[in-house]
Amino acid sequence: MTRVWKWNRPVTVREVLEDLQKERSIAYTTVMTVLDNLHQKGWVRRESEGRAYRYEAVSTRAAYAAALMNEAWSRSDNAAAALVAFFGMMSEEQRQALQDAMRIVQLPQSPEPDADNPGTPGEKPDENPASRDEPGGR
Repeated sequence: MTRVWKWNRPVTVREVLEDLQKERSIAYTTVMTVLDNLHQKGWVRRESEGRAYRYEAVSTRAAYAAALMNEAWSRSDNAAAALVAFFGMMSEEQRQALQDAMRIVQLPQSPEPDADNPGTPGEKPDENPASRDEPGGR
C-alpha cells in the first residue's frame, strides 16, 4: 500500500516491482499476489489495461490510519483508559499534531445569513420571534 499511496495514481505490478527492487530482491509474482490480495480485501481497485491491471488506492493513507485507530479504540472495554495509555505513548511531535487536529475539529462554524435569518452573525436574537410573522411586526 505504501507504494500505491506514494504515487497517488494507478500503478502496475511492474512499476511497484521495479521500485521495490531498488531496495531488495523480490519476485514479480510476489508483488502481483500482494496487489491481488489488496484488491480482494477492498483496499485497492483495479482496471484492466491490456494484459495487465492498474491498481489504485480506495482511500487515502490518512483515512486508512484513522480507520485503524477507530477500530482499535472501539475494541477497548475502557475507552478512557485506552486513550490515556495511547496519549502516554505519543512523542511531543505527535501530541502537537493531536492538539492541532483538535483545534481544527473544534473551530466554531460561522452561521451564514439567509432569507429566514437576515440578521448578521452574532446579532442578539429577537426577544419575541413570533412578532416577525404578525402584520406590522419587524
